[in-house]
Amino acid sequence: MAEQTEVLHSRVQATYKAREVEGVLDLYFYRPIGFWLARLFARLEMTPAGVSLLAGIFGVVAGHLYYYRDLGINVVGMALHVCANSLDNADGQLARLTRQESREGRIVDSIADHLVFVSIYVHLTLRYLVEGSSPAICLLALAAGISHALQGAAADYYRNTYLYFVTTGARTGLDSSPELRSDYQKLSWTQRPWDKLLLALYLNFTRQQEMLAPHLKKLRDTTIQLFHGQNPGWLRDRYRNPARRMFKWWRLLMTNTRMLVLFIFLFVGQPVYYFWVELIPLNLLLAYLIVRQEKMAESLQHLVVT
Repeated sequence: MAEQTEVLHSRVQATYKAREVEGVLDLYFYRPIGFWLARLFARLEMTPAGVSLLAGIFGVVAGHLYYYRDLGINVVGMALHVCANSLDNADGQLARLTRQESREGRIVDSIADHLVFVSIYVHLTLRYLVEGSSPAICLLALAAGISHALQGAAADYYRNTYLYFVTTGARTGLDSSPELRSDYQKLSWTQRPWDKLLLALYLNFTRQQEMLAPHLKKLRDTTIQLFHGQNPGWLRDRYRNPARRMFKWWRLLMTNTRMLVLFIFLFVGQPVYYFWVELIPLNLLLAYLIVRQEKMAESLQHLVVT
């Protein structure tokens, strides 16, 4: 029995991106559920992109249920939100389990994630407007939404860059804007409009990430030129040690923290405070982490070239 449990646990671990980038809630809740769902979807022959779209539907409906000032309805929305996040984990695990990882899958997953939180922000804003709140709530929600997008983009970029530097130079999930721009220019709006639209959105997202971390992008480009994607052990170690210490803070800018904060304010009937959390403490944390990460990247860049 113990052997079977250990084998199952190792199979679940095989669907992680890397254990050190997973949060506690992911390791003990979302990843086990996601693995079970991934196996189910594999038997049903669903694609990872299809699972991402299903997650998006659950999340958009959850956002709508946050519109109502009724805790019972909000709790149903929270349950759907948890289901959406479970499916969001399952799509990546399905891709790794069935070896279907692709850029298109990452793009669809990113779009679905954004649609979920657009639904949440819009419906929370409407909730306050119909109650007679000042139109200024729209500006607050917009500022919080932009902050959310930047925080999520930065956290995702640093996680994928960590995987590139630490996991034997693997480039899965890490694209560069010049490569994307080249692929974008090859596509035609008349022949492949959907693919071109998806790539345009993803190119814009990648540019945002690179603008937030210019020194880190420069370090990555330098190592690709020098080591051709096979980073030496000393570089992996020099990157891993300081980067791992910052991950506990980067996780605060990821989905699980936002969901927990949102749920707390929904329970007390004041979800507007969620906007302020996005706008002030999480933005301050983002600025602090970018400064630290950029200093580390600049130091490693000097070490690599000399």
